[in-house]
This record gives sequence, C-alpha cells and structure tokens, in this order.
Amino acid sequence: MKIAIRYYTKSKKGNTEKIAKFIEDKINVPALDVTHPLEEEVEQLLLVNAMYAADIDKEIKQFLRNNKDKIKTLININSAASGASTLKAVKKVCDKEGINVSEKEFHTIASWIFINKGRPNEEDFARLEAFLQEVVVNG
Repeated sequence: MKIAIRYYTKSKKGNTEKIAKFIEDKINVPALDVTHPLEEEVEQLLLVNAMYAADIDKEIKQFLRNNKDKIKTLININSAASGASTLKAVKKVCDKEGINVSEKEFHTIASWIFINKGRPNEEDFARLEAFLQEVVVNG
C-alpha cells in the first residue's frame, strides 16, 4: 500500500510536526511538510494538521487542490489547543475537490502558550500508535 504523510504547522511549539515525525518513525514513511507535492498516487494520505483561527490553514487547502488527483483516501490527523477537530474543515475542501476522506480520524489536544501544557503527551502518542495500527496496518 502506497502511503504518504504531509503536515502543516506554523506554531513555534511544533506539535503538528512532532506528531508527523512520530508517525514517520512508526510506519517508516517520510513525513514532509505540505510544500512537498505528492510525486505519485497514494492509497492513503495521512494529513497532519491543526486548527488556526477556527479553520485549517490556506496552505493545506492549496496542497489538497494541487494534489487532488493523487489521493485515493485522506486520513485526517490533527491537534488543537482549543480541542476542536479539523475534520469538518478538511472534509469541506476534499468534498469540493473529489477527495475521499476516511471517517476515522485521530484528534488530540495540543499545548499553546500556557494552555494544555505538555500536550501531546505519552498517552496521546500511545493512542496515536493504536490508531495507526487500526487504519494503516489493517486498512
């Protein structure tokens, strides 16, 4: 199964990048930021992102538009200090572009300034590892 990992972060804390790199280590697939287009069609795109001002960033939207013909299924993996999931926002763009989005999503709390200090933590990463076993290994 051809899998790709892409992420976007603008946070200095780098929670999204930490999550993407954790996934990279677990499934042995390079985690690249969204400035790297997909080179070929992938069965699963693991899109690691976060909520910024109640929406996903325009960089993610542009990446999805530019790569829509190379994504069979997108799996949304996200974190947010507010606790809000990005699935609806990602799905809105994907529906418009004709990209299939898995209903299975991984979402966790992230730290920001003084909020949710230490998140994502070991427990969050253990949940992420179990999620990866379910969606990547078992499909």
